[in-house]
Amino acid sequence: MSLKSKICGVSDSETLNHIINHPFCSELIGFIANFSKSKRYVDPIKLQALLNVDKKKSSFVAVLVKPDNEILEKIKELPFDYYQIYDCGPDRMKFIKKKYNKKIISALTVENKDDVEKYKNFLSFSEIILFDSKGYEKSMGFDHNLLNGVPNSINKMIAGNIQFDDNIDKFNNICNYIDISGGIETSGFKDISKINIFLNKVRQVNNEN
Repeated sequence: MSLKSKICGVSDSETLNHIINHPFCSELIGFIANFSKSKRYVDPIKLQALLNVDKKKSSFVAVLVKPDNEILEKIKELPFDYYQIYDCGPDRMKFIKKKYNKKIISALTVENKDDVEKYKNFLSFSEIILFDSKGYEKSMGFDHNLLNGVPNSINKMIAGNIQFDDNIDKFNNICNYIDISGGIETSGFKDISKINIFLNKVRQVNNEN
């Protein structure tokens, strides 16, 4: 399968424009739209200015943790292609998808096999299933072998403590997307040099397979 990337937690124009204009640009770019505890959070007013760009080949993702109706109304006119949603049940996600006409990335936090199996409840309406660590704000990882029983036909994304200098090839047979955020930062800020290394490595893996 062709490996794709998502760079998450983008909060400034310089980083965003660099990713969009990179020759091997990330297919998905994520923005923390309502989780104010995150240092990468961008409020709706600032998002409106930040996202006023030509996306070119990339798609924009609003990362939402248990979003209420207020935040969904505030961001509904912003140029997001996907809503990546944590901590919501299937019925709530289906409602959001239908009302706001967005593609859905269902985000599941994983510690054990039972957590993985929950994907079946979200499969019918999700464009992508994201398997993330339980401590998604703490750069924790999880055992990717837990995904061995998930069919390759499912559009899978993996997040959680992925680093810019990881052996990216190891992800090629277990998922369609890798989601990176803290792993391309230095001192809490996105690092252009690390982004370049990461995107080049993803490209290299695809050229070799």
